[in-house]
Amino acid sequence: MTGFRLAASAEMLFLDLPFEERVRRIADLGFEVEIWDWTAKDVAALAETGATFSSMTGYVRGTLADPDGAEELLRTAEESLRVADELDCPRLNVHGTGLDDRGLPVMASQVVTPQMWLTAARTLTSLAELGERAGRVFTLENLNTAVDHPGVPFASAADALALVEAVDSPHLRLNLDLYHAQIGEGNLVQLVERALPVVGEIQVADVPGRCEPGTGEIHYPAIAATLHRLGYPGVVGLEGWASGDPVRALERFRTAFAPPAGTSSTSLLEG
Repeated sequence: MTGFRLAASAEMLFLDLPFEERVRRIADLGFEVEIWDWTAKDVAALAETGATFSSMTGYVRGTLADPDGAEELLRTAEESLRVADELDCPRLNVHGTGLDDRGLPVMASQVVTPQMWLTAARTLTSLAELGERAGRVFTLENLNTAVDHPGVPFASAADALALVEAVDSPHLRLNLDLYHAQIGEGNLVQLVERALPVVGEIQVADVPGRCEPGTGEIHYPAIAATLHRLGYPGVVGLEGWASGDPVRALERFRTAFAPPAGTSSTSLLEG
């Protein structure tokens, strides 16, 4: 058996199905399920699917680095924690600032000032305290600003890692998104080795295109080998589109992160 578990985003797969059916389909194929904005979902119906939810968005509005935005982020994080209880979802994801429906920042920052760093660290410390009281973990995700999220502050893996390490709480971890990191920084194996002690989750998709492993330039089996070597016990989530058939995309994802030779695995396409 592999030491880590696999999840997939219901926001990006089986798009022809109603959302609850996407969740069931992913769960039936043996994956944990990730969701984004819970306010647009029937939470009770999601809970009834019986799926294991791995991650969800941990705020509705707000930002890390200005006082008014931070207050709103923390307030809506408390709302998100109540939903996480309903779904028994262990991790709640946040970003440097709120994102609109196109992934663009609600408060763009071309320059991040020292005061913004201090405010972000204080906000994340308060967020970790909320997580500790609720028995949940918040994760700070790195993003890329070159393609998908221009103007998001604290977007790089290096910046997100610095903030997580500064807060130094088990209830604030890094959501290390390797798709974003490849676009913004590269050196993924070294990045994984450096960040893994504070990683709460790893997300993946290939570059370019943001589809499943094997469709682009990232050699994900090398990433998988690193995770096996280091004994990573957490979740690897596919946050990418299917290049074609979603079941085939999930099969390619599972194959890329297969356990070392000599252990057994079952194809999604059997039977």
